[in-house]
Amino acid sequence: MTDDDTEYPVTATPPESPFRTTGTDHVTIWGSNAEDTIAFYRDLLGMALVLRQPNLDDPSQTHLFFDTGDGRILTVFVSDDRPSNQGRLRTPVGGVHHLSFSVAPEDFEDVVAALEEDGRGYNVFDRGIFHSLYTNDNNGLIVELSTDKYDVPDDRRGEVLATAQRIREEDGADYAHDSHLEAALEELDIDAEAYDLPDASSGVGGVD
Repeated sequence: MTDDDTEYPVTATPPESPFRTTGTDHVTIWGSNAEDTIAFYRDLLGMALVLRQPNLDDPSQTHLFFDTGDGRILTVFVSDDRPSNQGRLRTPVGGVHHLSFSVAPEDFEDVVAALEEDGRGYNVFDRGIFHSLYTNDNNGLIVELSTDKYDVPDDRRGEVLATAQRIREEDGADYAHDSHLEAALEELDIDAEAYDLPDASSGVGGVD
């Protein structure tokens, strides 16, 4: 255990702070052009394009708004003179490492099939507390498509994860495993059904 583990405990209890956020409104990324961006986020990932207008800070660019599926919005600044670039992105401090979007567990195999049909590479990992697929958008940004392993109520997800964290620490494990998640559900008396998902490696350190 490090000093940070003691100084910054993990808990579902809200902190003492001047105010609290109420959720995620939107995330904005720099994009290339509208055609390629819409092809990926709307036509492949199925996000509705709900608003399109000039970038109010720079009207030479277009601002695209996509509904990610639950009313939370992803917005992208695009310009027709910017070609897509799927080369590897360098992520400086303060940069975005990846975006993660939820998909329904029953659609997971369809997601894989759609990516293969689109000619996109991907990796599937069992992350212990959820199942994830990683691919890249039209500009090389890592996009994670994640699905829950159990049908945990949305209003109790934080509580479940914080409890799994405590159990993981008590177990001396380096990261949360499925067994820690199961133990957390049992301790919290949450009767959550496990979803049928494909076997996959953890991907920890690039290996199983």
